[in-house]
Amino acid sequence: MSTQEQKATSQLESLARALLIPLLAVFTALVIGALLIIVTDDSVIAAFREGLGAGLSRSWSVIALAYGAFFTGAFGDVYHITETLRITTPYIFAGLAVALGFQGGLFNIGAEGQYFIGGLTTVYVGYSITGLPMIIHLPLALLAGMIGGGVWAGIVGFLKAKTGAHEVINTIMMNYIAIRLAEFLLDVGGPMARPGYRPVSPEIQPSAYLPQFFPSDPTIRFNVGFILALIAAIFIWWLLFKTTLGYEIRTVGQNPNAARYAGINVSKVIIVTMFISGTLAGLAASADILGVIHFMPNAFSAGYGFDAIALALLGNSHPAGVVLASLLFGALRAGATNMQGIAHIPVDITSILQGLIIIFIAAPAIIRAIYRLRGLEEGERLKLTRGWGQ
Repeated sequence: MSTQEQKATSQLESLARALLIPLLAVFTALVIGALLIIVTDDSVIAAFREGLGAGLSRSWSVIALAYGAFFTGAFGDVYHITETLRITTPYIFAGLAVALGFQGGLFNIGAEGQYFIGGLTTVYVGYSITGLPMIIHLPLALLAGMIGGGVWAGIVGFLKAKTGAHEVINTIMMNYIAIRLAEFLLDVGGPMARPGYRPVSPEIQPSAYLPQFFPSDPTIRFNVGFILALIAAIFIWWLLFKTTLGYEIRTVGQNPNAARYAGINVSKVIIVTMFISGTLAGLAASADILGVIHFMPNAFSAGYGFDAIALALLGNSHPAGVVLASLLFGALRAGATNMQGIAHIPVDITSILQGLIIIFIAAPAIIRAIYRLRGLEEGERLKLTRGWGQ
C-alpha cells in the first residue's frame, strides 16, 4: 500500500472513530426515549396487566407510532424536510457563535442576549426604513443584526480583555439586560411596539424579506437564510484554519500565556473573537425575523442561544460538526411537533432526548462502557474550553 493510500485509510479510520460515539449516543438516547414512552403510556401499562405478550405487543405499537410520527415530522415530505432545514438555520448561526468562542478559549453564554439584541436592531431597520430596494434594504437589515449582536458581545470581550472580568458572569448578566430591554421596547405602548394590544414590533418592509425557495406555497417557510448559514459555516472554517487571525484565536484558546509570549495581542484577539461570535448570534435572530415571522414579538427567542452551547459541544467546536449537530436538533424539534400531534407524546420527550445525547457526547466513557469499546487514544480526548477559571 502506498503512502498516499495509507494516509487516506488513516483519515477514513479517524472519521469513523469521530462519528462512532455521536451515532451511538443518538441511538442510545432513542432507546432510552422509547423506554420512557412505554412507562408513561397508560395503554401499555393496561396491556401488561393483561399479560406479557399483550404488553410487549402494545409497547411495540406505541413506539412505532411515536417514532414513525417523529421521523415523518422531520423528513416525511417536502414540507417537513424544509421545515427541519428552516429550524436548523438559526441553530447553525447560534452554534457557530458559541463554537467560535470555545475555539478562542471563551465561554460565550450570552448568545441568547446577543440573539435578542440582533433581533431588535434587525427589526428596527426592517420596519423604520422605507423606500429602499431589496438589494439595499435586506443587506442593511442583516448588517444591523450582525452589528447589534457583535457590539453586545464585544462589550463582554472588552471587559474581559481590559479588566479580567469573566465572560461567563458578564454574558449571563448581559442576557438578563437584553431580555428585559426587549420586553420594555416591545411591550404594549413601548417605543418599538406595534400600535394596538399585541406586544410585538411593527412588521418589516417587504423589501427586507429574505427570499423564499417556494414563494408559491406560503405554508413552506424555507428561505435563503439556510444558504447564508452554510456560507457562515464555511467562512468560520476558513477564518479559523486558513487565516492568521484564526491561528491567533486558536492559539489564545489553547494557551493565552504562550500566545502572549509569541507576540500575539491577546486582548485584541479576545475582543475580536467575542465580536464575531456576537455577529453570528445576531444573524440567528435576523434569519428568523427576515425569513420567517417578519416582526419581533415579546419573548422572542425559542431558546436558540442556550441550545447553542450544546450544539458547540456536540459539534466539537468545529463548523462542520456544528452544522451536523444543528441538523440533528432541527430534526428533533420538527419531529417533536408531529409526534405530539399524532401520537400524543409530550414534546418534553424531545428535550429529554436532546439532554441524553449531550450527556453521552460529553461523557463518551458512558457509551464506551455500554458498548465495550476501546478507550480514547490520547490525541482523541475531548477538548473543552479554558474559559472557566482562566
